[in-house]
Amino acid sequence: MMAGLQRRATPGEEALAIRDYRGTNQWPTRPASGSIGRYSVSSRKEKAMMAKDFKAFLMRGSVLDMAVGIVLGIAFGKIVTSLVNDIIMPPVGLLLGHVDFSSFYINLSGGHYPTLAAARQAHAVTINYGAFINTITEFVIVGLAVFVLVRWVNRLASQKETPAAAATKECPFCKSSIALAAVRCPNCTSALPAA
Repeated sequence: MMAGLQRRATPGEEALAIRDYRGTNQWPTRPASGSIGRYSVSSRKEKAMMAKDFKAFLMRGSVLDMAVGIVLGIAFGKIVTSLVNDIIMPPVGLLLGHVDFSSFYINLSGGHYPTLAAARQAHAVTINYGAFINTITEFVIVGLAVFVLVRWVNRLASQKETPAAAATKECPFCKSSIALAAVRCPNCTSALPAA
């Protein structure tokens, strides 16, 4: 390799060649300390700036709102699952003749199993349409809850957006907008009639 020419660094090698005073290039065999991918973070100032930027990214309103929404959504999903499985479906099953929807299945493997649990234990191929009915019921309840929540938020937002009282009036002579308390138009200098 000619003096002055350097080969391109490969991943895992330091991005800058270390050249000694004899004119040879020496390449380290391990990544530089503090390197992140191909980029090396060498100074404390750069590390502090990266930490500050990352903190600013995390503290943006949309990221925090999304995180709170995901956590609440997971908790709400568990509540809805319990509502469907423990409160709604048992009375529906009772009205339909002591039926547990979660145990409805179609056996595709050809054998006969008294319950879905027995079919699963025998590794039988089944179509669990009862569990599917429960899932659809959960989906309808979640959709209804989201609809009610959005409708409520929209009503609150429309109540807050009541128009403010007019702070200006129109000059009867030049038709420009002027303050309500004005007695003379600042544009045409006409004396305004008392309101």
